[in-house]
Amino acid sequence: MMLLVEDDRLLAETLVDALSLEGHGVEHLADGEAARARLDDPDHGLTLVLLDLNLPGCGGLEVLETLRRHDADTPVLILTARGAVEDRVRGLDLGADDYLAKPFALDELEARVRALLRRRERGQALQVGPLAFDAPAQRFTLDGEALALPPREQRLLACLMRHGGEPVDKARLAEEAFQGEAMGDNAIEVYVHRLRKRLAGSAVALRTVRGLGYLLEAT
Repeated sequence: MMLLVEDDRLLAETLVDALSLEGHGVEHLADGEAARARLDDPDHGLTLVLLDLNLPGCGGLEVLETLRRHDADTPVLILTARGAVEDRVRGLDLGADDYLAKPFALDELEARVRALLRRRERGQALQVGPLAFDAPAQRFTLDGEALALPPREQRLLACLMRHGGEPVDKARLAEEAFQGEAMGDNAIEVYVHRLRKRLAGSAVALRTVRGLGYLLEAT
């Protein structure tokens, strides 16, 4: 789940729709005080924050300061008016990871979001039931035992784990797991079949959800 803090209603609706179509869960807040209260909780459970700086209640920089007092890791993408150089610099100094000047193209926003999430995931371990992935070491374990996989199966399984508990269609798997590499639907089906065989007998299932894609979940 990511948090969008933006007081422009039309822009917020557009961004929520666009990010939802990309498969992200999005929570929206339009008030700085509400955002500060939300992010003051160390257990906020958010993967990324998109933060406007000009907000009612309190400014985005104050919201950012509140988050960074206890959380140095959750990526923050600042949305700011074009030309507000001092605010952008201040935001980066306070711990923001990137900024995007308004107006911006949705494609660029989506690309920045993907980049920040990839950067975050490289420093984290992923877990789906007894299946674990140590991203920095590029190492999978199942029931505590090493799970050796060929490179393409590694990439596919890591992508499915990042979306653990939600179905992922073939187009999204091709984009996220095999960026820049031609990968047809049949090839993905082959790799999914192989992964199913490797997971057979464990408490992790790789299911096909008709019309939605593949779902990796603990059983």
